[in-house]
Amino acid sequence: MALILIVDDAAFTRRMIRKTLVADGHGTLEATNGQEGLDMAIAHQPDCILTDMLMPVMDGFQLLTALRDRQINTPVIVITADIQENVRQRCRELGGSGFINKPPKEAELRRVMGEILACPQETV
Repeated sequence: MALILIVDDAAFTRRMIRKTLVADGHGTLEATNGQEGLDMAIAHQPDCILTDMLMPVMDGFQLLTALRDRQINTPVIVITADIQENVRQRCRELGGSGFINKPPKEAELRRVMGEILACPQETV
C-alpha cells in the first residue's frame, strides 16, 4: 500500500498511529521532530506525512514551511489538539492537506488517510 511518515515527539502517539496504519497494510517511517521528518521525507519520499505541531527542534509549522520551500508536494495531515481555526488556516496556507484531532481515533485516521491517498492533491 502506501509509505507513511509519522512525525511526533510522543512515542505513545506514534505507536498508536503506526498500529492502525500497519493493520491497514501501510508501511511506516517515524521521526521524533520536524527536522528528522524533513530529512526522512527527502530521503524516502513517503506517500503521506502525518505530523504533530508542537515538537522540539523543528515544529509542525516549520516542517510545513520547509517542505513547501523545497517543493516537496507530499500530502501532509496535521495531527493536533489545537482546534483554533487560525491554526488550521495557517496550516492550509503552508500546504497542509488535512487535520486529525489529537489524540487520533482509529476511525478518523482511516477516513482521512483514505481520502488523502485517494485524492492526494485535494484537502480534507
